[in-house]
Amino acid sequence: MGKLLFFTVGMTALLAASVKAGPAVEYKQVAPPPPVDLWGTGFYGAIDMGANLYQNRGDDRTFTNDHLNSPFFGSTLEVSPKNDVGFFGGVKLGYVFGTGIVRPTIEGDFLYNGFRDGADSTLNEVFSCPQCACPACPFRILTTRERDVSTWINSGAFLANFILRFNFGRFQPYAGAGVGGYYAESAGVEITGPIGTPVNTGGGHNHADLAWDVVGGSDYFFTHNLSAFIEYRFLNYTSTQIDTREDRDLKQHLLGAGVRFFFH
Repeated sequence: MGKLLFFTVGMTALLAASVKAGPAVEYKQVAPPPPVDLWGTGFYGAIDMGANLYQNRGDDRTFTNDHLNSPFFGSTLEVSPKNDVGFFGGVKLGYVFGTGIVRPTIEGDFLYNGFRDGADSTLNEVFSCPQCACPACPFRILTTRERDVSTWINSGAFLANFILRFNFGRFQPYAGAGVGGYYAESAGVEITGPIGTPVNTGGGHNHADLAWDVVGGSDYFFTHNLSAFIEYRFLNYTSTQIDTREDRDLKQHLLGAGVRFFFH
């Protein structure tokens, strides 16, 4: 009888505690975030734009007429190439292999690249005429002419790049290089003389040749398939079709930013 009474009292206490605790708590199931090693993998497309900061057209040069029998002996021509800031913009398509820390990547890069070309020139012309004065005092005339020559270059380039990306979660730096080709066309030439009135020539020239680049940058991922990136590019337009004794390659420094979307 005592055991039955003890069992009844215990069950009553448990029921009372359950009633005081209230209804059962419902827990919502939240989908876990994508694994970190899946950020930035597979196929992607990107758009970017920025500034063509510098085009290395060489240093200032001075040409001198050193022919003793020339009436213009001693004349000089000073040429100062222009290195103006230009604009570029393009699209990228690529594929990232693997899910480890180091991820090989292949990328096709298509871009428009426009910049101003030209030079400032100063001609210091010396004209000698021994017959124009006494033999002991040859006659010499010195004149100086200044000209400003400029044109706008429109170019398009395609490059196939091999890149190594480094996975540190949301932050993924990368570096690589590639080869391809370019097509460039000038939009005519504008010549400005000392009186300041420009003279425009009609039509321009075009040229197509090999190109290569070296790239480096970093992505920051907002989601597993969307990132923003900043990128530096050294871009070289070669001149293999022009045989000269001097380097005619156009070396350029580009800095831009863009967004990248991964299709997974």
